Amino acid sequence: MPTNLPPDALDKWEEVENAKSPRERMEKMQEFLKYVPQHKGTLKLRGEIKRKIALIKNDMEDKKRKGTGKSSGGPKLFVEKEGSAQIAILGMTNSGKSCLMQTVTKANVIVAPTTFTTRQPVPGIMDFGDVQFQLVETPAVMEGSGDGRAWGPVTLGVARNADGILLMVDLSQNPVEQLELLVSELEKSRVLVTRPNGRVEIDRRHAGTALRIILIGKLIGTTMKDVETMLRSYRINDAIVKITGEVTLDDIEDSIFETTTYKPALIVANKFDIKGAENNLRILKKYVDNKMPIVVMSCEQKKGIDELGKAMIAGLGIIRVYTKEPGNKQDTGRPFALKKGATMGDLARNIHKEFVSNFMFAMVWAKRLPFSPKKVGLNFVLDDGDIVEIHVKTRGTTE
Repeated sequence: MPTNLPPDALDKWEEVENAKSPRERMEKMQEFLKYVPQHKGTLKLRGEIKRKIALIKNDMEDKKRKGTGKSSGGPKLFVEKEGSAQIAILGMTNSGKSCLMQTVTKANVIVAPTTFTTRQPVPGIMDFGDVQFQLVETPAVMEGSGDGRAWGPVTLGVARNADGILLMVDLSQNPVEQLELLVSELEKSRVLVTRPNGRVEIDRRHAGTALRIILIGKLIGTTMKDVETMLRSYRINDAIVKITGEVTLDDIEDSIFETTTYKPALIVANKFDIKGAENNLRILKKYVDNKMPIVVMSCEQKKGIDELGKAMIAGLGIIRVYTKEPGNKQDTGRPFALKKGATMGDLARNIHKEFVSNFMFAMVWAKRLPFSPKKVGLNFVLDDGDIVEIHVKTRGTTE
């Protein structure tokens, strides 16, 4: 059910929306929380607001330290992306995150039996199947991470920014409890690891535009009138609201506070070499019920690395497209990693923007084609393993 916030809380939220500076926005959020009732129905909302407050506070403190000439010394909320895809590794303390990084990357990490050894994000590159994955080990998730506790804002900030997530569980402990905690804390920060049925986008115009709701899908358990009434209760009177897929009134209310983001995820079930792990794995598989991929590993014994690489390629929907220069028999050997469904135009843009403006045609070699090579245009949909030769206009070219 929607949170049904009291009028005072709605008034305070309008003040949050009208805040002119980060500090003012943070202070208005703190006031807003005082008027939000504490019960199960407002748990996610309170967690999200606390997360936002923590992010603003962290950013303000970081800027203040830089302004005084001191190094911030604190962990960064985001890690600059490298490689074909960035994947955040999340897990409770001692689940094996550092051991995984040490096993599959050249990152300088500390592997120790002590708890909470990782206190800032650590990136490293894993090469697999001609694809470079940037893995980012994050500080341990604990109860309350989604509310801003300890390194929670950092860890969940990295997860929100990444292309995908590895949920690491320790098979020597109860894996279901660990997974539930990880998913719960992610959900508090509006990061979903199961694909949502629908999506809501709110484009606030603030220019006297009448409220317009575009429905491309289906409302579940509610009506357009209910949606309009709730939006107006939050003082959203001049906006374009686009609803796709199947959504509830809860989903629409969630979108007012933060756009929920979906991240493809897979579970890394680590320490399979330890006694009792087999039984715990059976319990985990029964609980997950094929709703998420599970990769079984023993990082210490370096087992399961190939399975992890294959699962990441499949889970992220990555296709590898190889290129070769006209006249050469061999491709470059280093593919472009693109999303499934990518077109020749997407590949051309990845190479250089002029490859699109000067594009003439491309030749594609692929086993799936009845005749290979095939001459194609920018709208041709590529697939994993395709070899492409792009022909572009040069000075003096007329065709």
